[in-house]
Amino acid sequence: MVQKRKLSCPESYTIAWIAALPIERAAAIALLDERHDEPEGFDQHSKDDNAYDWGKVGQHNVVIASLPAGLFGTASAAITGSHLLSSLPHIKIGLLVGIGGGIPRPGRDIRLGDVVVSQPNGKCGGVVQYDFGKAKADSTWERKGSFNMPPTVLLSALAKLQAEHELEDSQTGKILETMITKFPRMKTQYSFQGVDNDILFPSTFKHSGGDTCDLCGLSEQVVREKRESTDPVVHYGLIASGNTLVNDADTRENIFKLAEEECLCVETVAAGLANTFPCLVIRGISDYADSHKNDRWQRYASATAAAFAVELLKYVPVRQLQAAPRAVELMERANQNIIEPNETAKAAHTDYVVRSLPISQGAAYGSTSNELESMSLDDTRVDVLQRIHDWAQNSGSPTLFWLEGKAGTGKSTIS
Repeated sequence: MVQKRKLSCPESYTIAWIAALPIERAAAIALLDERHDEPEGFDQHSKDDNAYDWGKVGQHNVVIASLPAGLFGTASAAITGSHLLSSLPHIKIGLLVGIGGGIPRPGRDIRLGDVVVSQPNGKCGGVVQYDFGKAKADSTWERKGSFNMPPTVLLSALAKLQAEHELEDSQTGKILETMITKFPRMKTQYSFQGVDNDILFPSTFKHSGGDTCDLCGLSEQVVREKRESTDPVVHYGLIASGNTLVNDADTRENIFKLAEEECLCVETVAAGLANTFPCLVIRGISDYADSHKNDRWQRYASATAAAFAVELLKYVPVRQLQAAPRAVELMERANQNIIEPNETAKAAHTDYVVRSLPISQGAAYGSTSNELESMSLDDTRVDVLQRIHDWAQNSGSPTLFWLEGKAGTGKSTIS
């Protein structure tokens, strides 16, 4: 096993990387330039049950967290982000990296393994929640709520990277090759799964059953132009997020219409983080969010998203990141201006504020005292208890017994 470094303080870590699924986390860890042990002096909040990995990407120290195994959805994501910031309040920026379902459209040649990056469009911050709104009288649906934009330092790096991609190809393919060389065991499932296994059917054509599309009739598939390279293509735009796993083309098309924006993919995590944890969302396309959905491309899509994240971080200047406000400061500023934030965001923000409050030793909920001897004299307050007993037994007594006294004199105990 490779010897890991241990940094001297947790404040050395400025970037949080959220990978919801174990396979997404594996891809993130595999692409670290260095792996670290838990830093000295790390004091994990008593209510924070996240498990962390530590490491370095380029010049940046990164901490990685994921949702608890078997838990999904926006609420779990919000809690994970809130817990992370309660233990690491100095974090500057976040990345949410993993898989999503593509929404192919005419003029948008999205394929399995491609990468979609959340990018504001002037009206939205990059993420649209498709299951939060209200029905209108004319049977239409009004989407409500708004989400914060990713931190400026990330958007600036994104603009610089986009300009670089106008000159040269993305480095994601080379980054993936390095990962496979370093971890040969990942080659079979974390590599490109083959053009013949990337099949897109019309939205009206339903899956014929089984784990594969062997019975679906390949003559029905959408014919697409052959690409010159199998390296992933990066798309920038809006990501639709909600609690419902989408595996039906009709639902996918309805989401596209309800969002009132041109969304490029759907997923089930980002809406829980967008207003509680300032981050950029990066999704590798693992399926087309239809009935033909299967797991074959999930690991490769996890890897392509992680590879793009690594490439992006190379364009984030260290000095600029050091000068940037902390994520908790961005969150607090933005939440003052949110219009009708969703309940998940409000609950997670409240949770973060409560967890940030200091707790005196022995005062936490569930704490017990080991005091062996009573701190009060015998028969203390017995006369008051007798008066309360007599009042309760007398049907002619007033309906209210008023008990008053100085703080700490035992009113709550007597009650």
